[in-house]
Amino acid sequence: MRPDLVRQVWLRAQARCEYCRLPKEGYPLPFHIDHVTAKQHGGTTVLENLALACLHCNRHKGPNIAGRHPVTGELVRLFNPRIDDWSQHFEWQGEVLLGKTVGQVAIHVLSMNAPDFLEIRIALKEEGVFPPG
Repeated sequence: MRPDLVRQVWLRAQARCEYCRLPKEGYPLPFHIDHVTAKQHGGTTVLENLALACLHCNRHKGPNIAGRHPVTGELVRLFNPRIDDWSQHFEWQGEVLLGKTVGQVAIHVLSMNAPDFLEIRIALKEEGVFPPG
């Protein structure tokens, strides 16, 4: 991937995961440039299809573009940081991320409230760098 494209993604995301909003400064593992729509689904390597993702979110998202709603079982598209407003689909309750609309499916598929991930957010909250502003 072109270095200028990588830099643009990092700047646009303000060095935060565009899915869970985790800041890079508080997470020791690498961040990745995610294809929002994976190449295998026709996605291209252009700024409009790229998002900054922490290792946790990127590993769980994989090439998924949809998932099953955890309550209804309905197939629902995932949150897309290029077209969706984060605050319309998610909200914080302490260190727990709550989903509204497609956010519920993203939280389920990306395992955003997994116990180990909650521990990271609790530690960041104690350091005063979480929740994100």
